[in-house]
Amino acid sequence: MSPEDADVVALAQELIRRPSRAGIDDYETVLAALEDWLGARDLPCRRLHDGTGRPVALLVEVAGGRPGPWWALDACVDTAPYGDEGAWSFPPDRGDVVDGWLRGRGAADSKLAAAMFCRIAADLHGRAADLHGGLAVLLDVDEHTGGFGGARAYLGDPDAVRPAGVMIGYPGPQEVVVGGRGLWRATIAVHAASGHSGSRRTTVGAVSRAARLVQLLEEAELPDAEGEFPLPPRLTVTYCHGGEGFSVVPDLCELGVDVRTTPGFDARAAEELVRAAAAELDRRLPAPRPTGITEVAVWPPFRLAEDEQPAAALLEAAAAEGLTVRAKTAGPSNIGNLLASAGIPATAGFGVHYEGLHGADERARLTDLPAVHAVYRRAVLDLLTR
Repeated sequence: MSPEDADVVALAQELIRRPSRAGIDDYETVLAALEDWLGARDLPCRRLHDGTGRPVALLVEVAGGRPGPWWALDACVDTAPYGDEGAWSFPPDRGDVVDGWLRGRGAADSKLAAAMFCRIAADLHGRAADLHGGLAVLLDVDEHTGGFGGARAYLGDPDAVRPAGVMIGYPGPQEVVVGGRGLWRATIAVHAASGHSGSRRTTVGAVSRAARLVQLLEEAELPDAEGEFPLPPRLTVTYCHGGEGFSVVPDLCELGVDVRTTPGFDARAAEELVRAAAAELDRRLPAPRPTGITEVAVWPPFRLAEDEQPAAALLEAAAAEGLTVRAKTAGPSNIGNLLASAGIPATAGFGVHYEGLHGADERARLTDLPAVHAVYRRAVLDLLTR
């Protein structure tokens, strides 16, 4: 392993040993570790804050000496929770290396990538005068909450140069993720007349009406994949809450609906489908109040062509390093969807092999690091020397 890669591993170990579970831990220690590392290498960085003043990211900026577009590398340094620590065979904050694997929560998602991106910024800082545009490295501590506060603060920062494209350091070495399905999420309030469950009067309760609505939603026809977007849409009822005790016919039941959208079946189509099912329920089983639908979140689908930047630079760099990778459109949504909504193209994954992502015994394979590091460094240099 080269001194540069050893430096990456050492920083990643330090980050893993500073727990930063989303919504649980204080992020001060992990941000301080990054600031110490960057400061020792004279790299300019600053914290980004949300509307309440809470720190949500650390931003590193390396300005080139020649005109040109800026590009960004993005990795999260907050993590999923540990879950059942009894299911782990080692402490989640161990941060050690065993048999070529870096172990601990965040090793795969995405503290190793964050350390690698810091190392790339440090390498380029010394030759910044010859670069066109600039490089930003966004180290997000509000990713696993689902709020993506770091990315939002970066896009809303008046002092940050808007990037021409972003490469997100999610793990996995066989694919460069160039797209993802979007989403339309809503809560559905299903109503009914309340009453005593033992009454002679037959009453269809809200839970029973909600069950019928679930059936209507799951029977709804969705289109197949078409055109250049390789995945079909998908509808999932994700939760059902209603009723209390045994003697009362419930008058309210709430459903959660998650629709994964595509260019051919967008958020409007998803909403129309759900509203049509709700109207059909109210027609078949009338209630005192119509079924209510409240939109919760909307993200557009996105997909880059393989010759679009920054996908092209990453794919070409992988080929130049002798790696065989393919472009992939992911089923789950990610920060790439948020960036797409702002008109910024992004790749959302290329990294090392991993195990235990968001589960027990998370670890990242370090034998992949030299090649992955070289690919990202080559891609960034290609973009900054055009």
